[in-house]
Amino acid sequence: MEPIGDISDPESINPDILGFMCGLEIHQQLDTGKLHSRMPSKLFDYKFDEIPSNWKKSTRKLRAARGEGGEIDVAARFEYRRNRSFVYFQSPNASLIELDEAPPDIHDNDAVDVVLTISAMMNAKPVTALQAMRKTVVDGSNTSGFQRTTLIANQGVLETKSGNVGIDVICLEEDSARKLITQKTSNGDIVFYNLDRLGIPLVEIATAPDIVSPEHAKESAISLGTLLRDTRRVRRGLGSIRQDLNVSISCGDRVEIKGCQDLEWIPKIIRLEMARQLHMYRLANELRSEANLPKLPPNRSNDKIPIENRVALHVKSKIKKEIHDLTELFLSCESSMVQNSISNHEVVKCITLPGFAGKLGNKKNDIHGSQLPRLGRELASAAKLAGVAGIFHSDELPAYGITDSDVNSVVQHLSLSDEDAFVLCVAPDWQSDLALESVLNRARLAYHRIKPEVRNVVIRKGQPEDGTTTAMRPLPGGARMYPETDVPILNIKKERWQWILNNLPLTQKERYERISEIGISNNQIDAVIRAELDDVLIQGIEGKIDDLIPSLPPKAWATAILENPETIPFPVLASSIHLRESNLLTREGVIPISKLAMNSNISNSNIVSWMQEKIPDLGYSPANAVDVEVVIDETISEMNEMVRDRGFGAIGPLMGVVMKKLGGTADGKLVNKLLKSKIEDLIE
Repeated sequence: MEPIGDISDPESINPDILGFMCGLEIHQQLDTGKLHSRMPSKLFDYKFDEIPSNWKKSTRKLRAARGEGGEIDVAARFEYRRNRSFVYFQSPNASLIELDEAPPDIHDNDAVDVVLTISAMMNAKPVTALQAMRKTVVDGSNTSGFQRTTLIANQGVLETKSGNVGIDVICLEEDSARKLITQKTSNGDIVFYNLDRLGIPLVEIATAPDIVSPEHAKESAISLGTLLRDTRRVRRGLGSIRQDLNVSISCGDRVEIKGCQDLEWIPKIIRLEMARQLHMYRLANELRSEANLPKLPPNRSNDKIPIENRVALHVKSKIKKEIHDLTELFLSCESSMVQNSISNHEVVKCITLPGFAGKLGNKKNDIHGSQLPRLGRELASAAKLAGVAGIFHSDELPAYGITDSDVNSVVQHLSLSDEDAFVLCVAPDWQSDLALESVLNRARLAYHRIKPEVRNVVIRKGQPEDGTTTAMRPLPGGARMYPETDVPILNIKKERWQWILNNLPLTQKERYERISEIGISNNQIDAVIRAELDDVLIQGIEGKIDDLIPSLPPKAWATAILENPETIPFPVLASSIHLRESNLLTREGVIPISKLAMNSNISNSNIVSWMQEKIPDLGYSPANAVDVEVVIDETISEMNEMVRDRGFGAIGPLMGVVMKKLGGTADGKLVNKLLKSKIEDLIE
């Protein structure tokens, strides 16, 4: 049965009918030291032009090496052909290990314990011996040309409202270096990296393809993120967690989508990928019909290798690998981009695509505003991976300053028919050849089912542009993995695993239950949990922040830790709240005296006594009850008419006047209590 679905309305596509399969991969930074060097996991958030001049830098070129089985991984081979060089800035937390000039240290014990804890929280089975593996990565993000990855556990379960999702593997791996900028040259790109992030531990969690719908994928990502935060050992903030989607439908194949940072976009990204795979399947069968070739079956499991080989031979003979230099034809082209490129000694090259006229497509949007899938965009993605800015293809011309006359010149020069298409690339000679070769290979694949690949969400100004994706690289295979010989095997003993099981962190539900009865508002409960401050809240209430600080009132302490803009250390903040609640410090003096204590490096054992000595000199001593009562009587007398008219409704305005007269030295609760008493006497 042919797959059903309207690609112009991705929201209407039925995942069940199309044989939808989906899994998640989560990469979360851990809040520990670096994995294989004893350096801190600190980020130095500099832009390229802000890098300190005293930071050393190193330049490298990477090549693809053979894996354990003797093969070169397809993704690694592709990256190597891009002819790029890499410059690495050595941040203060980047040692010789990060530069790949010293052997790695053993696994960081804290990082191992955190991932074992995560494994236990999902009822996964730990492996008994941790063997670090090298995973070939030659895009420059690792100075060594590989990433160290260690399998920790498998066969776990993630519970969600829409059904359980299996956890296939849980790994501990190194994060990559941070890309700063890319500079283009005539000899290839130069990519600049900051080494501060390289080596920060990541937990990688890959689910089974048990996700039943695009909405379930979002739900599963939220559940995983919540579970990870429950450990209180993962990093927070932008870029600390990354979600990848593995998506396929029966008439397509598995595609890994990276860059799904905003969880709200996950359902839309998945539906657009389903529409893209459906479109490419239909286009392949349209091309096959015109060539009298056997059609693709609706399910990839029914593909026949002999038939696909026959189609590939036909396509190879029809779409020949011939690259034409048309620079002379475009010397008088009106396009400023073409003219500037030619003046910089770049060339205009072209390939022909027989039978593709009208099949590359023009830019059109679906009913929800996202770009409709089209082959032309896939060809452009393939070209961009070679480092060029883009291509021009005949379905979208004339445009961009290329006129009808230019198009006709190409058609006549290459003797093209009305059924033929062509693709132009303007770039340095070597790069245009690589780009057009990539375009030609992608065009040949249009006759086949889509190939497994890694794609990236198209981002504009930090957000998904419209939920569509672009090709990134071929999907890597097993050839990229081989054992790490410099890191000893780490045996996980039963005692260590039992200790993990006996010390699991509280779940989100348990955290809510723990603080739901202590007397703070629901809004405060939510805020405290979101900010991961519930442990600090309980410590303050139970008098465990410091031996010299007694238990603090729940509401006062909850408000203080939530409204801590200066990130004052909790023992210091607790000291000032204790003095305020003891009526020894004004409310207005809490933050200033806390900041002063924080910057004076006072030991915890001396903070309270130090503050008590400083309070009078700083003018933060509360007014006594007698002084407060005198001012209240005076204010009520001055505003007597309003008090008699409004009764208790006058308390608000009176509070403001009284507090102003007392210069902020009065306790607000005391003022409020006395005002109520005085007004009550007047009313009676």
